[in-house]
Amino acid sequence: MAANACEDATMSFDPYERLPKLHDMTLTSEDFTDGDRLPTRSVMTELGGQDELPQLSWSNIPEGTKTFALTCLDPDAPTGSGFWHMSAFNIPASVTSLPGGAVRWDTINWDAFGVSGEGQGPTCVRNSRNVAGFTGSRPPVGHGDHRYMFVIHAVDTALELGPEARPEQVGMQLFSHAIGRGRITGLFGR
Repeated sequence: MAANACEDATMSFDPYERLPKLHDMTLTSEDFTDGDRLPTRSVMTELGGQDELPQLSWSNIPEGTKTFALTCLDPDAPTGSGFWHMSAFNIPASVTSLPGGAVRWDTINWDAFGVSGEGQGPTCVRNSRNVAGFTGSRPPVGHGDHRYMFVIHAVDTALELGPEARPEQVGMQLFSHAIGRGRITGLFGR
């Protein structure tokens, strides 16, 4: 992460530090680099964005990967528990990248996930905004830069959760079944 971001005291908490160390995957984006500003597409529409997931690619996948989960968390949200912008699981192991905009506010491009429609593998659960998709960044005015942690999780099984699951429930299943993890963090403030 950029040095100036690490110096900000509000950005000292890392929710992934206390989790078990896993195989280190690589997560990259054509839209931004780790520690840089989020692309405009990934900001809420009311702020001039498009509520779209940025382009993401992952590699260095561990043996035994059966599915992937993809999450986006803002740990700096003034809630005491962060703000989940997206949580998807049971992404086929054959999918190693998603184009920008593959997930929007409440629309999912299932072709990008390697399936022809909803209910055929991947599940995107409702986020902290109660939307089954991606909610763009919109931190409070004057609250400084927030970190948006995009994380790809290699999973050793298909998770047995339904679309009514919450991101926290996905996280609990990942605690037991994730075998690899890759991260990229974007910043946005206003």
